[in-house]
Amino acid sequence: MYICLCNAVIDHDIRREAADGVQTFAELQARTGCGDCCGCCRDEAHATLDQAKAQVLCDLPFVTA
Repeated sequence: MYICLCNAVIDHDIRREAADGVQTFAELQARTGCGDCCGCCRDEAHATLDQAKAQVLCDLPFVTA
């Protein structure tokens, strides 16, 4: 699904960036341009990034000492 129409950023792009270590919206903007133009996508992009970061944490293997 398109999140940022201005820069053709889809939800998969945001999930991939989160998997690659993006932690902040500023980092996401720097890598994808998401939210740099009209800004209409910012709320949805923030929500998608937050969900993606949570999923990355859930996917981490549990390691015991």
